Amino acid sequence: MYRQIFAGLAVAALGSLVLARGSSAPGAFRQTPATQDKKFDFKEPNVQKGDIAVIETNLGTIKFEFFQDKTPKHAANFEKLADAGFYDGTKFHRVIPDFMIQGGDPNSRGDDRSIMGTGDPGWKVDAEFNDTPYERGIVGMARSQDVNSAGSQFFIMVAANSGLNNKYTAFGKVTEGMDIADKIVALPRDDRDNPNAANPAIVKSVKIVHPAPAK
Repeated sequence: MYRQIFAGLAVAALGSLVLARGSSAPGAFRQTPATQDKKFDFKEPNVQKGDIAVIETNLGTIKFEFFQDKTPKHAANFEKLADAGFYDGTKFHRVIPDFMIQGGDPNSRGDDRSIMGTGDPGWKVDAEFNDTPYERGIVGMARSQDVNSAGSQFFIMVAANSGLNNKYTAFGKVTEGMDIADKIVALPRDDRDNPNAANPAIVKSVKIVHPAPAK
């Protein structure tokens, strides 16, 4: 059974490549004027072993740990975006039962549903494929057909899918809040798997919690 991941990136099916939705060429992205006008103070993050990402949504909280040893570039990229408030106000714009929920697109802040899934932060991150199997709770990075095109869009698996193994960078795992991911994936959605406007899954904030210093 084929499952697709659309991420400004993406068609990701079992073993298939991804194609950028709404673009004329693989890896092409476009942003709304509102997104382009929003300014962010990007700084190099203070990445530490044991860091936890805390995603506050309108439906509850999801927390995940990073695989810093396997995916240092992706961990640093996510923390850089989170620290700048890049994810705040975005939505989970693609939810597919028995597969995954996807968010992180700056274009999802607006109301134009036709371009949700096509945005990025303005840079790309090279792939860091590793031996982590795509099981329930794994956090992966979306991309276009170019394997080195990850940006800001990420997805959380609600069910295992081995077809994504070594094709998308798995950079974290949920430690708390899979019940919230289950609520999000069950939301009524349109024919593009985007939750209906009347019942959005909104990312209120993403914060990075560093481990307490040793005493």
